Amino acid sequence: MKKNFILLLIMFSALLAGCSRCGSGDQGLFGGQEESPLRDESLTGTAWQIQTNFRKIFELYRERVVSISTERVVAGGYNPFFDPYGGGQKQKGLGTGFVLSEDGYICTNHHVVGNAEKIIVKINDKTYTANLVGSDERTDIALLKIEPREPLKPIFWGNSDEVKVGDWAIAIGNPFGLDKTFTVGVVSATARKDVDFMGSHQSHIQTDASINPGNSGGPLINIKGQVIGINRMIFSKSGGYMGIGFAIPINTAKSILDHLKRYKKVRRGFIGVQVMSVTPEIAARAGRNTTEGALVVELMPGSPALRAGLQRGDIIIRVNNRNIENSGELVELLGEAAIGSIVQLTVWRGGRTISLSIRVEERK
Repeated sequence: MKKNFILLLIMFSALLAGCSRCGSGDQGLFGGQEESPLRDESLTGTAWQIQTNFRKIFELYRERVVSISTERVVAGGYNPFFDPYGGGQKQKGLGTGFVLSEDGYICTNHHVVGNAEKIIVKINDKTYTANLVGSDERTDIALLKIEPREPLKPIFWGNSDEVKVGDWAIAIGNPFGLDKTFTVGVVSATARKDVDFMGSHQSHIQTDASINPGNSGGPLINIKGQVIGINRMIFSKSGGYMGIGFAIPINTAKSILDHLKRYKKVRRGFIGVQVMSVTPEIAARAGRNTTEGALVVELMPGSPALRAGLQRGDIIIRVNNRNIENSGELVELLGEAAIGSIVQLTVWRGGRTISLSIRVEERK
């Protein structure tokens, strides 16, 4: 009997020891639980450093990226929730923005807030009603102002002219209302043009960092934690992310935001000429072996271009010693020209080049 008791005690002790080992994490029901061979940071040091940097960037921008919600009243269409005494249906929108200054200036997209009657900015757990300082439909940039209860943390400016294909690209935004969503990719292309559904010829940074509805107006950030672009739109056949997103270069945005703060609008140069790109047929009739340049198709009465002697049928091939590839490039250059400045145009007319000086006026 005593032997049986001792044997039972030994078996019970062994069982307890086995259970203890199962719960210890060293050995489990499914085999060894030893450390991963990749845990050694000497083998994955660079990857660990990048991962750590991603975490730091997220923390750095936690209070610099804001979520934006908008509201406006629209009429028309059947809606079972429509209040016939309320003046219309409430249409809501979501977007993203980022802080420009301690005193409450916020940047976002025009299409996020352009038609809104009420704009709410949320910074973590604090909400503010925002005023629309100015908005530019052509570049899709808007400037908001809130009255913060304490100084805000502005973003760190990057230089979009230095962006190269293959650079890290980080998007932080509010896709589908999911605040502070952090996605990572690379710069897929720079100076991407003619992708604008609004007909603008401005350049964009292309990225494969995941961007979805609600990301509009948020920052595109480099690995140094600097903002290099404003996330604007995606190429999609489904309405969701398909690996192609576009951002407005931050260097473009700087001048637009400066105009919006100073004048509530963008003051653009104007010479009063309508142009189109040169086709091979037009080039052949004009005696040129290249389609570079912009064909003048119309001149506004009393415009600076007409007064300076520009004529229909002229092909503008150079502006201030910069060759013109197409009509979009000409429009962009003239739009950026300082109001009151003199631009030197080189045009092709009748088989020879002619130089003209035109004073830039403000587009009304």
